[in-house]
Amino acid sequence: MGNKKHDADEAEYDPGLQAVLLADDLAAEKFQPISLERPKVLFPLVHNPMIDYTLAWLRSSHVKQVHVVCCAHSKQVIDYLKKSYWLSVPEFTVKILENRGCASVGDALGLVYKSKVIHGDFVLVTGDIVTNMILTNALKEHIDRKKMDSNAIMTMVIKKPKPSSSSTIKDKLVMAIDRNNKTSKDGLVMGIDRNTKQIMYYDMNSDTLYFFAFEVHNDKEDCCIYICSPVVLNLFADKSDYQHLQHHLVKGLLDDNLKGYKLFTYEIHPSRYAARVDDLKSYDTISKDVIQRWTYPFVPDVQFTRKRAIKQESDWIFKGSDVQISSSAHVGPDTYVGNGTSIGDFSKISNSVIGKGCCIGSNIKIENSYIWDNVTIQNGCHLNNAFVCDGVVIKSGVVLEPGVVLSFKVVVGAKSPIIPAYSEVSLHHQDSDEEPELTSRSSVGVSGVGYHIWSDTPMPKPEVLPAAEIRGDDETSDLDNDDVFVFDIEVEETILREALESEALDDFKTEVTALRLSYSMTPLNCAGAVFSSVMKLALQTPYGTKAQLLKNVVSIITTWRDVLQHYIHNTDEQFESIMKFEEMCSDSARDFAPLFEHILHELYEKDILDEEAILLWASEKDGADASDKVFVNMAQNFIKWLKEAEVEDEEE
Repeated sequence: MGNKKHDADEAEYDPGLQAVLLADDLAAEKFQPISLERPKVLFPLVHNPMIDYTLAWLRSSHVKQVHVVCCAHSKQVIDYLKKSYWLSVPEFTVKILENRGCASVGDALGLVYKSKVIHGDFVLVTGDIVTNMILTNALKEHIDRKKMDSNAIMTMVIKKPKPSSSSTIKDKLVMAIDRNNKTSKDGLVMGIDRNTKQIMYYDMNSDTLYFFAFEVHNDKEDCCIYICSPVVLNLFADKSDYQHLQHHLVKGLLDDNLKGYKLFTYEIHPSRYAARVDDLKSYDTISKDVIQRWTYPFVPDVQFTRKRAIKQESDWIFKGSDVQISSSAHVGPDTYVGNGTSIGDFSKISNSVIGKGCCIGSNIKIENSYIWDNVTIQNGCHLNNAFVCDGVVIKSGVVLEPGVVLSFKVVVGAKSPIIPAYSEVSLHHQDSDEEPELTSRSSVGVSGVGYHIWSDTPMPKPEVLPAAEIRGDDETSDLDNDDVFVFDIEVEETILREALESEALDDFKTEVTALRLSYSMTPLNCAGAVFSSVMKLALQTPYGTKAQLLKNVVSIITTWRDVLQHYIHNTDEQFESIMKFEEMCSDSARDFAPLFEHILHELYEKDILDEEAILLWASEKDGADASDKVFVNMAQNFIKWLKEAEVEDEEE
């Protein structure tokens, strides 16, 4: 009798709309080594930890109860929440589910299921979401649909990408695919029924794509916001092998054909914002969107937590309280300066976020950088596209080249004037046995403290001149840049179609030749387009580490070797391909950047590039600006080896 009463009480219990917030990015390694010391959801994003943006949106969406799932670094997340505003908000309850043994998204959702805390449809999000979407309509569609069909267990929020002022023209390109066109531009491909909005296909690559009577898109983004039926948790009770929320949750449910479950989409209005901080590039993009108020009301000058709002000035400049800025210093547009920070004489800050309690000395230049809290930067330093964590000390005269990451409490000594591009420094020493070919230990100067490791941090595109312009070759000077761009895209689509259909090489060559003639392209244009298109195939296979991406690259080069050798056979075409690869590494395929030397060596070993072309490329960089020598500097060991081998051959 007692049990029946208990069951009745449970049935009558209605906590209101609930949410599950995953506080760990269990599959990502893109923020290491920073994330080894602090969970990503506690990274400061302009004015607040990331998790604050997610919780603020859930509260504004009339969610009454949030269950925060903590795994790695759980103590830090729990300590933050206990001291935060969120545990005292009326009609908004934040509860914590902790299990340090969780190693996957499947484990985390299994923990929620076993805890029996969810009593109805719920919102599933990660703690790194920034959005101002209105949830009401999406929730209504989900509930109405479920009343008609009990197998409709999930609604996924999607959006069209927002054009960004910082995007290149290639970043802005979107392409919808219909059932007669078997090509794909980006990694995520979704097939959506036009009438019902049901998801028919979802994958990170299109190598198994079959086309039916539904629309297929890769101009949509999965916002990582899901409205779920409780049955979703039931399905994860024993799915510990589901590592990634987007890759495995959605695809796993779609692949479970036996139960007939259905997933649907809800596309947010273009005036609304939704994005996930997935890597340093998206961290940069979303930070700038917050500063430019795309995320309103979750912006620095609006008090959506108990923290003091920040004063906004013209040109998207935000300044906290107790800020001391020298009259000779200049704070440029799109810049945030946190509480209690001081900036010395003749220093220039632009397009950057400076945290609280920082001491910025005199004659310092900071551009496109993120400086967290309590950082000291002494006189005469120059930071460009840098990422600097709490408690770092940068001594006088240091230059951080683009893409440098300094993790917590690192000290860069005055006698180490330049930290090379694409490097990261941390007190957390990475075990060299893990990826011996990709890591090394080096000094950070006299009185410096930290290990210096090559990184996969993205950096903006340096000014790289086309090969023809550098070498004074006017063969391509009359070509329209738009024609070259469209030609590159057409070749890329042809390569992707070849990868899907395994066409005969002769047919493939015929298609490329037809494209070349129709756009009046030169053999150099053709070589560059084929090379970049083939290399991008390596990005289509999922990877989580630099070593995994390098493995993808080796496989692609091996598979496509004959094609590459057909189009890239003389020194000029090889030179053009290296220049194209350099451009890719700094723009459209930045994940290749830290592997530049390794990939260059692999292309040499597979006889795609010869030493004459590589040494010619290196010699052309003599006397160039520092921003144009980033990749030559990265490949110095390989270039030195080639030169020594050349001398030995001459002596023999």
